Amino acid sequence: MLSYRHMYHAGNFADVFKHGLLTRLLIGLSAKDKPYFYLDTHAGIALYDLMHDWAQKAREYENGIARLWNATDLPPELAPYMEAVRSVNPYPTLRYYPGSPLIARRVMRADDRMVLVELNKVDCSELASVMSAERHVSVHCVDAYQALKATVPPTERRGLVLIDSSFDRAREFDRIVKALKEAHARWSTGVYALWYPIMEAAPMRDFALDIQRSGIRKVLRLELTVRERDESGIIPGCGMIVVNPPWHFEEEAKRIVDWLAKKLVVNGKGSGRVDWLVKE
Repeated sequence: MLSYRHMYHAGNFADVFKHGLLTRLLIGLSAKDKPYFYLDTHAGIALYDLMHDWAQKAREYENGIARLWNATDLPPELAPYMEAVRSVNPYPTLRYYPGSPLIARRVMRADDRMVLVELNKVDCSELASVMSAERHVSVHCVDAYQALKATVPPTERRGLVLIDSSFDRAREFDRIVKALKEAHARWSTGVYALWYPIMEAAPMRDFALDIQRSGIRKVLRLELTVRERDESGIIPGCGMIVVNPPWHFEEEAKRIVDWLAKKLVVNGKGSGRVDWLVKE
């Protein structure tokens, strides 16, 4: 886990998918007046320089956020996300990419509370520096799943947990399902968003079955595929499981995923899916 550095992948298609949907989830929570709680279990460093040597190595952002930068057909559902990206770029050209902490802070309200978790000590220190001026934000250098146990249920009783693992350990799907089940048992009304890479058919089938057998209801599955699987080792797509999605999120997500499937396709044919893994 500690060897993973998101700078190599910042702004890629998976970030666009994940963060575009994250903004809609948080905006949905803002429909009610009372403050809410947001936990990011794998927060990273919050701000990425796309001209950094690491980002330039694979230039994954070119098939991600760069394709949206000058898009004239952007769906309105993605406008808040793009506003968050543009807010860290004072120049007409794309240079920086905001991670989920800055994107979330951009759409959250002043009194909503944010807890950011990052296990890598170097990244955690940088994260704390970037977010130091923000109100109602705390940064913790601890294990993601320990933090989830410690913070759920929140005092606000409303909110969102984003679990965005790097998947650089074996059996990470099992850890995520276990953590979700335990958190949901303590806080069944919370919104949970679980990002994952699309892998071979067997682990994806097992993951879906584990979610279905968990006893958790109201589970929406969203997936985006932008390339055919090949020998490069690059993931062909990614997905997000959302438990207790806000009102209208399903319709918003369909428009986002359908548009991204056309905009971000690399080879083959892009595809998107939004369906209920478990209904109410």
